[in-house]
Amino acid sequence: MNKQKATLLLADGTIFRGTLIGKPGTNGGEICFNTGMTGYQEIYTDPSYTGQIVVTTTSHIGNYGVIDEEVESDSPTIAGIVVNSFSNTYSRVDADSSLQDYLVNHDITGIADIDTRMLVRHLRSKGAMNAIISSEFEEDLAGLKAQLNLVPDMNGLELSSKVCTKEPYYFGDENSPLRVACMDFGIKKNILRNLADRGVYCKVFPAKTTFKEVQEWNPNGYFLSNGPGDPAVMDYAVKTTKEILDSGKPVFGICLGHQLLAEACGVSTYKMHHGHRGLNHPIKNILTGKSEITSQNHGFVVKREGVESNDQLEITHVHLNDGTIAGIKLKNKPAFSVQYHPESSPGPHDSRYLFDDFVSLMNKN
Repeated sequence: MNKQKATLLLADGTIFRGTLIGKPGTNGGEICFNTGMTGYQEIYTDPSYTGQIVVTTTSHIGNYGVIDEEVESDSPTIAGIVVNSFSNTYSRVDADSSLQDYLVNHDITGIADIDTRMLVRHLRSKGAMNAIISSEFEEDLAGLKAQLNLVPDMNGLELSSKVCTKEPYYFGDENSPLRVACMDFGIKKNILRNLADRGVYCKVFPAKTTFKEVQEWNPNGYFLSNGPGDPAVMDYAVKTTKEILDSGKPVFGICLGHQLLAEACGVSTYKMHHGHRGLNHPIKNILTGKSEITSQNHGFVVKREGVESNDQLEITHVHLNDGTIAGIKLKNKPAFSVQYHPESSPGPHDSRYLFDDFVSLMNKN
């Protein structure tokens, strides 16, 4: 079978030639890499990857197909995928379709048969940057560069309001004693599953819902979700988070929610060189002295010096590879957050105790 050619062009001018996977076309975004060895379907459907081209570092992608219930959102919002070896066939008996069909059905363009090891080493050296994948500009590099120049910079980009739910919805048992208002900045379904498994009834609100409207539901606690984009430009979310904190009820934030909690306390965030994305990131819990292997996906992080100089906040977790802040809590209010994903879909379950901690906080209030 003749494979259609495709081109990957990076903003620094680096070019990779490979073969088309997914839907023919041209699409660009910020290119990043995930070092996880499994869970490609969960990665591609994580709303936090909105507007990004995802490089998966494991060699074989597509070999176990896709299954309808193993998604983290209603549909993938990634800008494209880059893989080494792509499989059109799959071996998992209960798979619903091939990854190729899934990509085509969701209008995702990708490229295969390139040296992803070389690409990842390049990104680790040069840092995150925009890129574009195309099956249409094989002989027109100038045209492809012009298309790449139209791709927006992730720094300063607000995306949560574009990927969140448009209407509030419920998740879990309505007879559960605990009610949590979940602010959807790009929430993953497995977060809701973990809350529901602990006897929590969730109401999920669109990102720009006012605190007054959320408060009317009279929740026992508030959850600030993960999501895509730059937290520094999300003034509406920071305002709501401040009002939530003023309510005095328990608050739990994950990833973008962690960054928004810090911003609400006067601590700024910044864009990382190439981010943390994978299933084996080592974290130390300062409070217990124990380490955790965690699932991570973020390109922004809270400024350490801002936390250290803030008398409201305490550092609870640090990333053992680079010392970045991985968790904080407020000293005078029942609120805490982490930079990683304790719902771990995919990934290890070392950090799921954080959901138990949140439930305990609500039971005490």
